[in-house]
Amino acid sequence: MDRNRSELADFLSTRRARLAPDAAGVDAGPARRRVPGLRREELAQLAGVSVDYYTRLEQGRSRSASVDVLEALATALQLDDAEREHLHELGRPQPVTRRARPRPQRVHPATLDLLDRLDLVVSPAFVLGRRLDVLAHNRLAGALITEFRQLPAPQRNQARFVFFDPHARELYADWHQVAVDTVAMLRHDAGRYPDDPKLSALIGELSIHSEEFRSWWARHDVQRRTTGTKSYHHPLVGELTVQYQALNPCGDEDQVLIVYTAEPGSSSDNALRLLAQTHVTHRADA
Repeated sequence: MDRNRSELADFLSTRRARLAPDAAGVDAGPARRRVPGLRREELAQLAGVSVDYYTRLEQGRSRSASVDVLEALATALQLDDAEREHLHELGRPQPVTRRARPRPQRVHPATLDLLDRLDLVVSPAFVLGRRLDVLAHNRLAGALITEFRQLPAPQRNQARFVFFDPHARELYADWHQVAVDTVAMLRHDAGRYPDDPKLSALIGELSIHSEEFRSWWARHDVQRRTTGTKSYHHPLVGELTVQYQALNPCGDEDQVLIVYTAEPGSSSDNALRLLAQTHVTHRADA
């Protein structure tokens, strides 16, 4: 079985297993079920496809499916937008020739200028590229999270930081949730770039060295960066919570600009301002 068919099969299987019959409007009956979630025949009926056809998809015996079938499966499985997109990435017909290797990632000068300007309004900000590579960040983001620019280029990666740097487990107030989300975002990238050798190598390295990563990767959860909150326990300024928003700078879908803000006048806002002052003082002393 090739990789794409295997990924599609595993994703369908895990999404089916998590959907309870009553949540899907299916009468489970009095009989005890041996497996969690919907049965294959129940999902096939909800999606309006034959049981045999769906079984071939989930067993990796079909390479792809039509857009209509994928949409029907996504609706029946109650997928969110990120999962629906991921299903289409995995299930669309693959071209005869492999995709061109992605070009090197470069941050536009206008985005770099924006990062500096966000420092002036006490907003940590950074740019993530493919594979969750940290392509750039402003001074305050370096002070809040870590100074990625001091690391060798191959190590400037959000997933590597979360799973391999001991500082990350102390920094994030809820490291477990941050790590789970990181795996889900990396899975989203894996669906978009199935032929990226650097991404495959990163996933392999994380799988070898982290049992937690292996466990969460097998769940096939998918997440896209949008908006939310994140809490930190910073060694210099203590507890703080920020709101974040993800944007595509210069319309580049391969890059995401993450901007952090805090409620004006809040303890978190004060902590960020103190961190900015402390960081400037440390730089001056150095």
